[in-house]
Amino acid sequence: MEKSNLLMLIVLLGVAAYYRGTHRAESLIAKNGPRLHSLPGFYGYYMALWSTLPALLVMVFWQLGEGHVMTAGALAVLPEEMTKADASQISLLINDIRNAASESTYAQANPVIQAAADRYLQLGRQSNLLLTILSLCVSLVGALFAHRQIKPTFRARNQVEKVLTVSLVSCALLAILTTVGIVLSVLIESVRFFQMVPVTDFIFGLKWSPQIAMRSDQVGSSGAFGAIPLVTGTLLISLVAMIVAVPIGLLSAIYLSEYSGPRFRSTAKPLLEILAGIPTVVYGFFAALVVAPFIRDLGTSVGLDVSSESALAAGLVMGIMIIPFVSSLSDDFINAVPQSLRDGAYALGATQSETIRQVVMPAALPGVVGGILLAVSRAIGETMIVVMAAGLSANLTFNPLAAVTTVTTQIVTLLVGDQEFDSPKTLAAFALGLVLFLLTLALNILALRIVRKYREQYE
Repeated sequence: MEKSNLLMLIVLLGVAAYYRGTHRAESLIAKNGPRLHSLPGFYGYYMALWSTLPALLVMVFWQLGEGHVMTAGALAVLPEEMTKADASQISLLINDIRNAASESTYAQANPVIQAAADRYLQLGRQSNLLLTILSLCVSLVGALFAHRQIKPTFRARNQVEKVLTVSLVSCALLAILTTVGIVLSVLIESVRFFQMVPVTDFIFGLKWSPQIAMRSDQVGSSGAFGAIPLVTGTLLISLVAMIVAVPIGLLSAIYLSEYSGPRFRSTAKPLLEILAGIPTVVYGFFAALVVAPFIRDLGTSVGLDVSSESALAAGLVMGIMIIPFVSSLSDDFINAVPQSLRDGAYALGATQSETIRQVVMPAALPGVVGGILLAVSRAIGETMIVVMAAGLSANLTFNPLAAVTTVTTQIVTLLVGDQEFDSPKTLAAFALGLVLFLLTLALNILALRIVRKYREQYE
């Protein structure tokens, strides 16, 4: 049985176990009166948990070890001289075997590889059969054990709540460990990069040219890894985007929440949020084919030298894209301000605009700053619009009419295609990722300080 079908079957057994446990508890109430420790539903949940969780754990651990066993069995069929190769060649053999198992025409041309692939498929079928039998047996045994536990004095609610508590703690730990893993992976590779390139050259360097020649006698054999042009381009485009998005998004949120009627709001807000659902490549096409030529022609008409790919074009389109992030979140937090605060301000003689400026906005400031931070993070992490509208030139300039590039764009460029993860060119992507992480962290800390300061003044 396929694993997806087996998973569905285990879920169905869990549902059946829930109804069986609930029916068992209700029959005890009918026989002995309302003397159960927990509600009947908790006994159903308890039986369903015992029916599904052990079987799912068996599937998880089986999946972790299944691939190694199948690969070892397939390699055992190969001649001894083929299996004595180095690790890279063994990896290629494993890929050929898996390609043959998936009916790849290239792998079928080699009878030895095809024989190993047949063994691989045979072990896979046997593994699925054994897993199906074992999982179903574990599910049924768990359900039978839980059924026998259902008694008037059994504390089913406590047991179910313990499982839920462990699940919640596990999810929290998983999120924390994922974050730690991401940071460590970027940090370790960045340390390897800084062992090849001095930190001072990377942080304070004014030229970015990561191309490294294959031979020492070629031109540009040692690349330049100065991150200043990339950080400058990122901040320049993000600044243009925020100049567009923050005023428009914030003012539209104030109008929708404080001035507009329910009918207009119910129509305008969904239309505004449609902007967030448009793919970024569409924005990139719009920026490259409409906005950038318009800015270039407009600048030429007034005597300005405007590049065909400029930070202004990318920033304007990016600002339009992130308007919903500012508007929607700000609108939600402005609406969350209690109406009693507005009524109190009106009772003291304040006008509507004074109430918005002095009461509503200070109360909603943490949420508004959060929306702006989300928009800033979205702007800093955008890639497609920058590639199509701002170009790939790492120019150190504060002129929005010139072509620039960003940190994320260079990370994508460095990691495209087959790369060797022992060269400074590839490892530079991880160093740029570390810079982007630290930049975002600094923005978050600054925003928290600002929010805390205004909250203390308001309270």
